[in-house]
Amino acid sequence: MTIELWPGQAYPLGATYDGFGTNFSLFSEAAEAVELCFFDEDDVETRVAFTECSGYIWHGYAPNIGPGQRYGYRVHGPYDPQTGQRCNHNKLLIDPYAKTIVGDLNWGQEVFGYTFGDPTGPPNELDSAGSVPRSVVASPFFEWGDDRHPRTPWHETVIYEAHVKGLTKLHPDVPEHLRGTYAGVSHRAMIDHLTDLGVTAIELLPVHRFVSENDLIDRGLSNYWGYNSIGYLAPHDDYASGKPEEVVPEFKQMVKTLHQAGIEVILDVVYNHTAEGNHLGPTLSLKGIDNTAYYRLVEDDFQHYMDYTGTGNSMNMRHPHVLQLIMDSLRYWVNECHVDGFRFDLASTLARELHDVDRLSTFFEVIQQDPVISQVKLIAEPWDVGEGGYQVGNFPPLWSEWNGKYRDTMRDYWRGEPATLPEFASRFTGSSDLYQADTRQPNASINFITAHDGFTIRDLVSYNEKHNEANGEGGTDGTDDNRSWNCGVEGPTDDPEVEKLRARQQRNLIATLMLSQGVPMLLGGDEFGRTQHGNNNAYCQDNELSWFRWGEVDEQLQAFTQRAIRLRRDHPVFRRRRWFQGRPLRGEGITDIAWLLPEGQPMDDSHWEDSDGRSLQVFLNGKGIMTPDERGSHIIGDSFLVLFNAHEEPIDVKLPSSDYADAWTVALDTTEPTGVSARPARAPYRPRRKVTLASRGLMLLQEVEE
Repeated sequence: MTIELWPGQAYPLGATYDGFGTNFSLFSEAAEAVELCFFDEDDVETRVAFTECSGYIWHGYAPNIGPGQRYGYRVHGPYDPQTGQRCNHNKLLIDPYAKTIVGDLNWGQEVFGYTFGDPTGPPNELDSAGSVPRSVVASPFFEWGDDRHPRTPWHETVIYEAHVKGLTKLHPDVPEHLRGTYAGVSHRAMIDHLTDLGVTAIELLPVHRFVSENDLIDRGLSNYWGYNSIGYLAPHDDYASGKPEEVVPEFKQMVKTLHQAGIEVILDVVYNHTAEGNHLGPTLSLKGIDNTAYYRLVEDDFQHYMDYTGTGNSMNMRHPHVLQLIMDSLRYWVNECHVDGFRFDLASTLARELHDVDRLSTFFEVIQQDPVISQVKLIAEPWDVGEGGYQVGNFPPLWSEWNGKYRDTMRDYWRGEPATLPEFASRFTGSSDLYQADTRQPNASINFITAHDGFTIRDLVSYNEKHNEANGEGGTDGTDDNRSWNCGVEGPTDDPEVEKLRARQQRNLIATLMLSQGVPMLLGGDEFGRTQHGNNNAYCQDNELSWFRWGEVDEQLQAFTQRAIRLRRDHPVFRRRRWFQGRPLRGEGITDIAWLLPEGQPMDDSHWEDSDGRSLQVFLNGKGIMTPDERGSHIIGDSFLVLFNAHEEPIDVKLPSSDYADAWTVALDTTEPTGVSARPARAPYRPRRKVTLASRGLMLLQEVEE
């Protein structure tokens, strides 16, 4: 294979095909020389040295080289781990800007830059080319037609968190060859499920190219979730239904199809670390390209890595080329792949300039000023594992955050923990204590009860303890702070009363989520009672434990969830764009929100301080909510009364006076399997009437004007 290499251009970085040839470009300040390595159909390698280097950017143009061409890099330079230098030309390196990466990582001595047992000794001279994935030149061409971002307003957004493979791997209505793929996610069966459910966005667990850790493979497991990235611009090729080289157009087609159904695509992205691990990890890409530029190293001990992520390394957000890589990646997914937003894993790590998390860090600055990324949905997981890493409520105004305090509070309330009412009230109304001071609105709070990391909602009401035996880590993995309640029996049971209570608790949690101010995120499968049999850390379970088992759908729970989401969609008082003020509305004596005792009287400070208080009424005034109707004029929203009872006994609730409403009708009742009674409609409830509210029950009443 003979390759001619012209000087080319330093930018854009990566492999860029222009219809005639491909420009290759790689940043490395550490390199003394860089070889571009091409592989033919028989995997025979041809090396061509770059002759051009501009501002530490090594570059060249290869005429007649186009999409499908497999390649990699070899970087010649210093190898001295004690000073942080880890160049080793014996290691074939993945292009950080590769838009397609194919092939498996075969773990062995050859993929490590050092010799086992001698991490500070001379470089390991075994060649790794036969054991690492290949970068592939991708075609930039795709027919988008009239595709547009749905741009669903934040206050109308309902997020559905799911895994590309797990979502459809067992779906009987998805053709077998499409199950577990990008094409499977956009199959009509899945589109119908998502639209019938009423969600507006799907948040996908990592789709950046990732690899499984060696110790997982040794245990017969794999990295299922994908939080082990090795390429930030390449979609994971194992999720392709066809040839791995054609993964990019399949991903784009998935986005296009979801957009046609009005569903946004949000990607869970892992820019805080890579799969190269710590000083004992492999040399696959950045470590061999320019270790000191890309990774945070321990001050005065450059052999070792700062680890704010629990994975061995942390990206060096102080370096301009690291920031450039991340921003180029984000813009690629928006501009070229049309995604609608990002959820940043362990986002506190990205904000560490020195040691502390800094709201004024360069990372936030470049996001803020970027004309593309500043306009899409940005969600932070506002914590990492380092000191001071828990930063819920402390991200800048442009950001929304996974609200871990919402999760903890709602779990505690419904399992009957004492002294939860003040916290419950704050979380239910959007967590103004966390977000209002810096001008953010309720949509800054991404509310969730469960997520991929932890129990499913069914397991949350079925297990007191984690059951992670299948992970093979002796029970040391996964959190012990589950805040769960098994309703009296650990795990599966034939007791009908326990099962009845568990079903009601699931409905309580889902209803609370959908009626709260802020942006709800539903863990995929919670709508029909998916279980992981008590495993709260199924990151390595690429099997039926994690996959959605569509043959075990709780249809009544699914109908209940649909109804709860529809109520949120149809009534703007549940998705306000502004904070409740607790003041009378214009021309009315009734406040925009009122907190009432079960006896129907307003709560005072002493009631909030009651550690045993677990029941209350919440009046939500819809008269102050103006929303456009189909004719372009405005209508006023309905008012609602939410009755909560987390006690283990039923209580009699006295409805408030006629000042609040002439009468009430039941809109949602968690004692009913689908949320509404199959019996004839009840007569409207009158003011001051007593209503029996079931133990651990929630009832939503809608005003009736007479």
